[in-house]
Amino acid sequence: MSYEEAIGTLLISDEDFTRLVRFVQRNYGIDLHQKRQLIQSRLTATIKTRGFGDFKSYVDYLLRKGNGDDINELLVKLTTNYTYFMRETESFDYFQKSILPQITRRRASDKSLSIWSAGCSSGEEPYNVTMYMMEYFGSQWAAWDARMLATDLSLDVLRKAQKGVYQLPESFPEAWREKYFTHVGGTRYEVSKKVKNNVIFRQFNLMDPINIRRKFDVIFCRNVLIFFDQPTKSALIKRFYDATVPGGYLIISLSENLPPDLPYKRVATSIFQK
Repeated sequence: MSYEEAIGTLLISDEDFTRLVRFVQRNYGIDLHQKRQLIQSRLTATIKTRGFGDFKSYVDYLLRKGNGDDINELLVKLTTNYTYFMRETESFDYFQKSILPQITRRRASDKSLSIWSAGCSSGEEPYNVTMYMMEYFGSQWAAWDARMLATDLSLDVLRKAQKGVYQLPESFPEAWREKYFTHVGGTRYEVSKKVKNNVIFRQFNLMDPINIRRKFDVIFCRNVLIFFDQPTKSALIKRFYDATVPGGYLIISLSENLPPDLPYKRVATSIFQK
């Protein structure tokens, strides 16, 4: 008896593993080829709770009748939505000190910025970007339309993001805690209304075409590309490029990189410009 069987973890056959991996990759771009153990451990409880006897019946159901809630549950279980405020502050600092001065000069006539947090998870990133913009603009903030689009595939994390209640890390600046949050009890803080109102949350699958009326000045897509295989990643970056204004930026994670044949120009660690 295997360790997985001993602790009650359901095992997935080669055939069902291949079917599930192909389904997720084809529809959502997420590469699970090396995640067999994770699939077994994280989906066992779901399969048993939903009344399926094994992986085969569960995969059959997903491929035949799976709806939005079923798929959302699957993706929440299999992807890591770990994020936090002030993550990789080097990128935020570059955004505030180098990118914002450039794009605000370019947008001085209409005083309007277009920024997208793609794969925003539970909302810390777009709220954090908004705080950096508020610090940059200061008393001029009200004169600018700098509302952000924040998207994720998971409805669960988007609901959490819209609530905007978090446990803040110890490294979070005390002055910002007092300025941009309301204490709601214990170690929990709620993002202030002025910050919340600057972020528009929407569900979006990054595999889908990016149909927008106005191209983005800056796209944040951090700690998302790691889930994709190279062809999927390359196709997504090209869609980002087409959705970026000339001179606009793509910001990825410090632990990620772009293939050298793609059109963006690297201007700093994890920062690329069209």
